[in-house]
Amino acid sequence: MNSEQIEKWLPHRYPFLLVDRVLELKPGESILALKNVTYNEPFFTGHFPGLKLMPGVLIVEALAQAGGILLYHSLPEPEKVVMVMSKIEEAKFRKPVVPGDQLKLSVQMLRQKAGFYYFSAQATVDGEVVVEGKLTAGLMKKNNPDEGR
Repeated sequence: MNSEQIEKWLPHRYPFLLVDRVLELKPGESILALKNVTYNEPFFTGHFPGLKLMPGVLIVEALAQAGGILLYHSLPEPEKVVMVMSKIEEAKFRKPVVPGDQLKLSVQMLRQKAGFYYFSAQATVDGEVVVEGKLTAGLMKKNNPDEGR
């Protein structure tokens, strides 16, 4: 999937769309996606000015968006719902992410229970883990299913 195809699945747009490409997708199981971190990212101007570090919460958001693509591809009518995060657990921020890095976003769906979806997520740069954790999300019905995706 390229960025145009991703926009058909995620309701996010610039500057909040944080997945650039999907490399592998196994509906109901796992996804491997990319986020290219460039010097021109809008958050660099206000987050540690003079020291270009990608905010960890945005890396978690990129993982959640990859999880959203995985979840939407696992649903019978994804156009009628939007995924919303409900919990982040065991988040560990291991290394800084800087301009020029390419984040590999790996998300596995662990299970579904009582309307919630549980994921294990890991972001790497050059094979080294930079962020990892567990994510929980729920689904919310859209008011107008024709909007977004």
